[in-house]
Amino acid sequence: MRKDLAELLKAALTLPPEGRAALADSLLESLDQEADESAEQAWVDEIQKRLREIDTRGIAMIPWHEAERRLWAKVPSK
Repeated sequence: MRKDLAELLKAALTLPPEGRAALADSLLESLDQEADESAEQAWVDEIQKRLREIDTRGIAMIPWHEAERRLWAKVPSK
């Protein structure tokens, strides 16, 4: 298998720049499609969970400027 990949890479590197770019784009797109289906559902589930928590537990919301202040306070200074 490793030898096949090396041969495939060698052949791909002989392509002109446009061909290499198209191949790279196609490969990356194929990875995105695999990851996006499960990631998208995970985000939907997380959003629904958080909305339920806000609705049922009375979680206190804070203004963005306060959240931003708290986040910046956690950043270590150099």
